[in-house]
Amino acid sequence: MDTPELRSKRKQPPSPVLERPPKHNRPGTVPIIEGDSTPEVDHLNGVETDLDDTLPAHVRQVAAADTAEWQATIEAVVKNVVSIRFCQTCSFDTDTAVSSEATGFVVDAEAGYILTNRHVVCAGPFWGYCIFDNHEECDVYPVYRDPVHDFGILKFEPSEIKYMPVAALKLRPDLARVGSEIRVVGNDAGEKLSILSGVISRLDRNAPEYGEGYSDFNTNYIQAAAAASGGSSGSPVVNIDGNAVALQAGGRADGAATDYFLPLDRPLRALECVQKGLPITRGTIQCQWMIKPFDECRRLGLTQETEGAIRRQFPKETGMLVAEVVLPEGPADGKIEEGDVLIKVNGELLTQFVRLDDILDSSVGQKVKIHIQRGGEDMEVDLEVGDLHVITPDRFVSVAGAAFHNLSYQQARLYAVAVKGVFVCEAAGSFRFENMEQGWIIQSIDQKETPDLDTFVEVMKGIPDRARVVVTYKHLRDLHTLNTSILYIDRHWTSNMRMAVRNDTTGKWDFTDLAEALPPKPPVPRKANFIRLDSVSHPAAADIIRSFVRISCNMPVKLDGFPRARKIGFGLVIDKEQGLVVVSRAIVPYDLCDISITVADSIIVDGKVVFMHPLQNYAIIKYDPSLVEAPVKSAKLSEKPIKQGESTIFLGFNQNLRVVVAKTTVTDITTVGIPANSSAPRYRAINLDAITVDTNLSGQCGSGVLVSEDGTVQALWLSYLGERSPHSNKDIEYHLGLATPTLLPVLREIGKGRVPKLRMLNVEFNTVQMSQARIMGVAETWIEQVEKVNPERHQLFMVRKVECGHDQALQEGDIILTLNGNLITRVSELDIMYDNDVLEAVVVRKEQQMTINVPTVPTEDLETDRAVIFCGAVLHRPHHAVRQSISKLHSEVYVSSRSRGSPSYQYGLASTNFITAVNGVKTPDLQAFVQEVNKIPDNTYFRLKAVTFDNVPWVITMKKNEHYFPTVEFIKDPAEACGWRRVTYENGTAHKGVGSPPPERITDEAMVEGED
Repeated sequence: MDTPELRSKRKQPPSPVLERPPKHNRPGTVPIIEGDSTPEVDHLNGVETDLDDTLPAHVRQVAAADTAEWQATIEAVVKNVVSIRFCQTCSFDTDTAVSSEATGFVVDAEAGYILTNRHVVCAGPFWGYCIFDNHEECDVYPVYRDPVHDFGILKFEPSEIKYMPVAALKLRPDLARVGSEIRVVGNDAGEKLSILSGVISRLDRNAPEYGEGYSDFNTNYIQAAAAASGGSSGSPVVNIDGNAVALQAGGRADGAATDYFLPLDRPLRALECVQKGLPITRGTIQCQWMIKPFDECRRLGLTQETEGAIRRQFPKETGMLVAEVVLPEGPADGKIEEGDVLIKVNGELLTQFVRLDDILDSSVGQKVKIHIQRGGEDMEVDLEVGDLHVITPDRFVSVAGAAFHNLSYQQARLYAVAVKGVFVCEAAGSFRFENMEQGWIIQSIDQKETPDLDTFVEVMKGIPDRARVVVTYKHLRDLHTLNTSILYIDRHWTSNMRMAVRNDTTGKWDFTDLAEALPPKPPVPRKANFIRLDSVSHPAAADIIRSFVRISCNMPVKLDGFPRARKIGFGLVIDKEQGLVVVSRAIVPYDLCDISITVADSIIVDGKVVFMHPLQNYAIIKYDPSLVEAPVKSAKLSEKPIKQGESTIFLGFNQNLRVVVAKTTVTDITTVGIPANSSAPRYRAINLDAITVDTNLSGQCGSGVLVSEDGTVQALWLSYLGERSPHSNKDIEYHLGLATPTLLPVLREIGKGRVPKLRMLNVEFNTVQMSQARIMGVAETWIEQVEKVNPERHQLFMVRKVECGHDQALQEGDIILTLNGNLITRVSELDIMYDNDVLEAVVVRKEQQMTINVPTVPTEDLETDRAVIFCGAVLHRPHHAVRQSISKLHSEVYVSSRSRGSPSYQYGLASTNFITAVNGVKTPDLQAFVQEVNKIPDNTYFRLKAVTFDNVPWVITMKKNEHYFPTVEFIKDPAEACGWRRVTYENGTAHKGVGSPPPERITDEAMVEGED
């Protein structure tokens, strides 16, 4: 059966798949799929040179073969060609947020206009700069991007170029001829300059299809053999006289040396309009045409008489325009059909796109007479010409962590649907749907239809914070299926609903507040009953179902290297009177989050974090029990450790969140440390005894318990987040048991209303067997004591790793014999560290037994309590997993993740870096960092000194962009309803709450950790 992912209404091109020469992704800033966590080290590869003896080899070879006339032409042309480095700051229309490089060329030196591709200028918010041949740099901003054709115009300030005369290339679309020798001059494959030669082979090919992103249509393309590659987008195609005859736009993906160029007829018209200050009118009848050869047109019904008339008037023509896609509900719907051959427009014989564009663009709001042939019959229809700009979105709304705009003509044409509906361009926050991130159309919210963006805004204004509403939606690939979900609307992390509107005068997108969030409705008590497990043979064990609740955790900002923004699992109620629940830290990784607790599959209440254990992978969360009128049962926890070989009942929840039960046996209890994710450290459990059982169900269940026949819980069954697989690039989760006696001291404290302030040894242990211990210098008397004290497991503990950032009395390789006089042979015996500031330890170090005083460290300092979002990067103190993995802390300013399309992404500030100085001023902690960066004016360069995770220092220059990426802080504050206070800095001044930019850019899937 076809899946929605595989079905497409779009016709597949008969030729090999084409690819646009990519906007060259700078090393380290390649778009990353969710789950990737390999940190990059950014280097600009390639040699940036002028046209002299240091030219790259392939350029020298081309230049050497050229005549003196061509060399003189190229020397003049290269001064007009610029390298463009840019970002689209958020997903919009067909494009995702991206940081890239491309090429452009000056077409008006006095006014400062640069011509490049539309996919470079971007459909959405753009910021960037250009570099001239002499390496002078200036900012650029868009003044026009065509709704359909692959060209756009950027503007720069000519007075900023001081050390070379700025000249312009003349656009001569009329000089593009078959057989003409051409040169493509641009930023090819990341080089500052490359010159590729070719010969125009045809002028009448259809526009190339690039898959499901942006594609040009309703124009012919020029074909030549030039073999341009990444970064050459927007390069001028010049003839021997130095005139631009076409614009580089696309090429073959199969290695063939074939390139496709956009004719310059429509760019020339647009440029002249911009120069004169006139609007660039663009007309449409919402019909895609294709060039078809005469033989195919005859098969479609072109009559011999009409073909003869066409050939006599256009003797060089070999084909005609044929309707390919007619959009429903558009001007041509019901009047033109797919396969119709276009004969005349307004009585004029017509075979070329250029003339069709001329007529439509000059007839916006008027009617045109279209003469077609269908199956050999002549037909005439009158069509109203619509405004192409009206159906090309130039605004979006951000709310609840996501962004929306009206469906575009580009998307509608791609899937042959009507140009209507609310498109989710940034499917994040509350609107992050399952399976696919993009392509969703919202049908209704809270039982109210949302046919367009304005209606959507009005509906969202009436939805209070923390509401749960029914949302219906479809995917563009499968409009037959109406999906229905209940969404939790978050309006507290990003409280203001904001509208962004494109401003072609300034080149920016202007943000305005539409509405603040309505306060949440007070919760009310609800009644419910649990399911019954009547088929389970042990009723007391089955009754434990009344102690389970479902946990949903949403993280609005990615912290601590955690790879996901939403997790779902189950927790165990340990005190129904206080509403206390124990849950895995793989589900609740940190407390900057929203927790929803579902009781009896019926009652939904909010939860909050009470305690997070630094080592043993569990958290204690709390809900208001007065809101739950259900027979919740406090789980009875065993005080006796479960034994290897003991029979028990496994009750867990599988991947479908369904309960499964099996009688089983404990196969092993062993001390483990969950493997570290070396590339992006995140929380992992260490120094614990893990339980495994003899049932296949255990590997399918991430939440559950081991319970005795009388209903006593002997162990929790938890998910443990491990490393990322280098083969599948997916995170590995381990499912293991944790004996309940280890929880009891903490639970007793919390039950008394006190949050435990544990202390711990800042080390990770490995077990060593007696054979190893003897070789490492442990005396025979100690070995005999171990065998006597722990007959089940003859083992001691060796220090595998000492965390950095604290006094290090213990050293790696030390074998622990006793702590405060107690022989340590079990993990549970290490619990003595929780209540002591200093431990007297007897250790064996380098075959020498010695007694040392070992200070413990407080655990409350290990959790992140402050995060700074700066230039799109999330910074916080190095969390516990970083300290476990590194030997030296270079600073307290650690890069945890970064946003696509941001300055941090563009300039290569990598995750897992440490920032040590700003503009030469040391920044040892977040407070010092915030003070220094607030001194930096907007849109100016500054220097960051950083150190990689592998202790390599380096310096990065970056430009500040407060308009799209202001400095934002999240500070833990119990006085706030959500436990955190948000502060936004504008021009160095702090403002509580949301600043001017779209807030969804700092939340959810906009962030990529550790390289998602």
